[in-house]
Amino acid sequence: MNINPRRILIVGAGVIGSLYALRFVQSGMDVTMLARGKRLEVLQRNGLRYYDNGTIRQLPVKTISKLADNDIYDFIFVPVRYDQAEATLSEIRQNQSTTIVTLINTVGYEPWLEIVGDRLLPAFPGAGGDLKGDVLHAQFGSKTYFGEINGQESERVKELAGLLETADLKYEILVDMHAFHVSHAALAAVNKHFYTDDGMVDPETARSERILSKLAADIKQNIRLVEQAGIKVIPAETKSLGDLPEKEIISQYRQMLSDDFVIDVKLGNKAISRKAEILLLDEHLHKKLSNVAYYFHSHHSSPRKK
Repeated sequence: MNINPRRILIVGAGVIGSLYALRFVQSGMDVTMLARGKRLEVLQRNGLRYYDNGTIRQLPVKTISKLADNDIYDFIFVPVRYDQAEATLSEIRQNQSTTIVTLINTVGYEPWLEIVGDRLLPAFPGAGGDLKGDVLHAQFGSKTYFGEINGQESERVKELAGLLETADLKYEILVDMHAFHVSHAALAAVNKHFYTDDGMVDPETARSERILSKLAADIKQNIRLVEQAGIKVIPAETKSLGDLPEKEIISQYRQMLSDDFVIDVKLGNKAISRKAEILLLDEHLHKKLSNVAYYFHSHHSSPRKK
């Protein structure tokens, strides 16, 4: 057993980065956060402040504002928005650490592989929440999903699983991480209906038939397009959602949007800042699915012999 704590860097101190940092620090790991601007000042001055059952607590955390090439970590976690991914990975590409875990929405890994190569280990966070002022209001609602692009269970995959177990976080190792990411993007992209020209709809409008009927129709269509492109829809809950009648999807979302935590995740400050990400994800998802569907059908339909 390795008695040295794993050395972890978290690039980005938003909701997801802060929550993973919190859990890793609480588990006794050696954690550093790379932050900038006002967030860096707040973390240096007050530590990581978080809401815990009615109380605001704080935890000291190590911070840096720039990553040196020879500052080596066992794992670098990159929890940033999809529209920030390439710029963020480019900033750390010269660093010599061997594993970069991307906790990011995406529909494909090619641009990231061009930047960081096989150091890339794609993942998806099982968490959500909001930053209110400088206080983290967030929680883990599901598993952290991750896996090698080739589906193999490598040593670093086992090490990451051990890391998450130490932090008492649920996880699932996937053999087709790409299928998971595309399936999730099919759901995430429909959040575009919650945006207005100058911000976000209020919770009551978000629960309206007008908004939710568009959202339900898009969920069913997006999942159908994923299947038509020959990509497996995972996990099973996502597939099941696509099989429901629109009325039931509307009912499920209306119920979800009556929960304060879900309202924070989907309509709060963090969500407002994600507009560019959601619109880009929606655009790239449909571009990818139309390309993949064309390739899939042209290679799987056998022409009749004359």
